[in-house]
Amino acid sequence: MTCRVVEIRHKEVINKKDGSRLGFVDDVEVDTLTAKVVALVIYGRLRWFGLLGRCDDIIICWDNIELIGEDTILVSFECEPRKHKRFKLPFTF
Repeated sequence: MTCRVVEIRHKEVINKKDGSRLGFVDDVEVDTLTAKVVALVIYGRLRWFGLLGRCDDIIICWDNIELIGEDTILVSFECEPRKHKRFKLPFTF
């Protein structure tokens, strides 16, 4: 099966270890010397509608990709647990 970069961007990435949805492929890292794909990049989620920036990007090495299917890409990736930061109000009611 051959696949172009444009087609990879429309595939959803699923973590095989815990079944979590990581998102869609946003970028691809390519080694220019060997012309091979090195990693897939999934941009971090927006924080507070993008006003507070983004979470960290997820970079998945090519060795961690298990299967590229018709609609999804299965990866074996060890995710770090996401930390939820809460904003503290300077005053209370």
